[in-house]
Amino acid sequence: MTFPYVVRRGDTLSRISARYGTNLASLYGANPQISEGDTLHPGQVIHIPVGSANRYTVRAGDTYGSLAERFRLTVPELAASNPGVDPRRLRIGQPLVIPAKECVTALRCAEPYGYAEMMEDLSLLGQKYPDLSIGSIGRSVSGRDIPWVRIGQGPSEVLYNASFHANEWITSLLLMRFLEEYAATVYTGAPSLGGYEVRPLFEQTTLWLIPMVNPDGVELVHHGAAPGDPSSGRLLEWNGGSHDFSGWKANIRGVDLNDQFPACWEAERDRRGVPGPGPRDYPGSAPLTEPEAAAMAAFTRSRPLSMVMAFHTQGREIYWNYRDCEPPEAAELAGRLAWISGYRAVKLTGSDAGYKDWFIQEFRRPGFTIEAGFGVNPLPISQFPRIYDELLPLMLEGLRLQV
Repeated sequence: MTFPYVVRRGDTLSRISARYGTNLASLYGANPQISEGDTLHPGQVIHIPVGSANRYTVRAGDTYGSLAERFRLTVPELAASNPGVDPRRLRIGQPLVIPAKECVTALRCAEPYGYAEMMEDLSLLGQKYPDLSIGSIGRSVSGRDIPWVRIGQGPSEVLYNASFHANEWITSLLLMRFLEEYAATVYTGAPSLGGYEVRPLFEQTTLWLIPMVNPDGVELVHHGAAPGDPSSGRLLEWNGGSHDFSGWKANIRGVDLNDQFPACWEAERDRRGVPGPGPRDYPGSAPLTEPEAAAMAAFTRSRPLSMVMAFHTQGREIYWNYRDCEPPEAAELAGRLAWISGYRAVKLTGSDAGYKDWFIQEFRRPGFTIEAGFGVNPLPISQFPRIYDELLPLMLEGLRLQV
């Protein structure tokens, strides 16, 4: 039995399957007119199965390998659910049982990721996992909430954040995907994620995520200056007259949020030598003038954080020090993170006023900047699977450092 569903803007099959508690196999089976890779469009009618039977009908070109990849299974899992089926002789129209998998991503991991997508994903994850705590550290210049998420119940608190820089929006997707997989593993009772036992991490560590520090900037990168917006003329002027904002790093007022913190701010201002607002590297007229940076500082001061990680792109590097203010164990911890990810731990000089710099200076606790991926910002979304595979163990190791 199925019921009709009218596709809305932004829907994908993965998102719909998460919303209605079914799986991709059942959706494909109920909608033979849809092929893998098809894009849904608003107004399209599809059918949602009631009480998933977890069945799939073999199509031309299907193999056990391709089906296992599509439904996030292993070939042995698929074979175990279909005894008596010869995987070398699949027939078109042949029924297969697809075992249920709880951790199936509802995030759009192959599309540009912005504020609207993040907020919808947070809503979906909050509905699916009611034990998640979701709130806001404050508002951006344009009045957008800057959300936080808390997961875990341990006494040791850590913070991961992303998208200080607008054109590094892929880092928001990185944290959101980690949140989804970590929550699914914890709340469904699965024993491990990425080879790590999650129950000790959950019980001994509280993880705070701030997945998009700079929502106005991210939206500007994706959608440009809105026609009719009073600030559009000013933004175009700051952007050299170009309507292409894909390289924009700053917030909507042209201030680089990761040059806004009171850690030798004047030295960074003089080093940058940028006289006024623009796409990048203008530190503002003083530290913490921007609401996004001020909210990050206030939130950080409000929690007894034992460690922070700020995710940026690019370079496949880990920065761990600041003007000899870092604790003695910082170099060793950076080495562990580098070994587990394949990234390079770098002792950085000639950089000030960043969030990680300020955290180390003010609290004398470990802080890390993770430069994810490699290439030219903004990194293409095609890099996301590889970046996530590299950094999943690093994010888990960051929790284990506290256990």
